[in-house]
Amino acid sequence: MTCDRLVCANCAGPVSEARCTVCRAQRNRLHRQGPLAALTPPALLALLLALLSVLFVARQMAF
Repeated sequence: MTCDRLVCANCAGPVSEARCTVCRAQRNRLHRQGPLAALTPPALLALLLALLSVLFVARQMAF
């Protein structure tokens, strides 16, 4: 998730502008998270299924 479209409940400004301490804290927290934090549960499930299928094909080719 990016902070471009988030609106602060404290100052009603965009979180990306970091007008208040709440905005700054939220923006910093979002930027500290890793790249997989933005993935939704269906995307994580699809990634897991893709990995399992690749492992299955690799195992079949080994035998």
